[in-house]
Amino acid sequence: MPPLESKKLLELLPHRYPFLLVDRIEVVEPGRRVVGHKRVTAGEWWMEGTATPPAPVPLPTMPHTLVLEALAQTTGALVRDLLDGAEHALAYFMAADRVRLRRLAVAGDTLRLELTLRNWRRGICRAHGEATVGGALVLSADLTTIVRAG
Repeated sequence: MPPLESKKLLELLPHRYPFLLVDRIEVVEPGRRVVGHKRVTAGEWWMEGTATPPAPVPLPTMPHTLVLEALAQTTGALVRDLLDGAEHALAYFMAADRVRLRRLAVAGDTLRLELTLRNWRRGICRAHGEATVGGALVLSADLTTIVRAG
């Protein structure tokens, strides 16, 4: 299945600049596993005033809350394949459990946002998500999303 980029991504997700936090989504296994990508750049709106803890050269960092939001947005592609004919349904991020923060995502990194379906029942999606950079874990969480007709 081809990756979802620009126009297709905008059709799938209700988010727009400046809060669209996914650049591309690949559906690896429809209804089971998706992988999103986010290029972290120094020009992002949240970078102003952020930097790594005292270091020889402080680097602008992406807040972990926004990494978690990027995972939640990627869930939209996961639930899309679970819906039968509900073309205008909307997915609402409900909860994040077992959130683990491991390292920072800094300007120049490309986040890999992988989500795997754990459970789908009565319009409630439970998935495990991991955000990595170069194979190193940035954040992991169990996400709950509810889907309602639009």
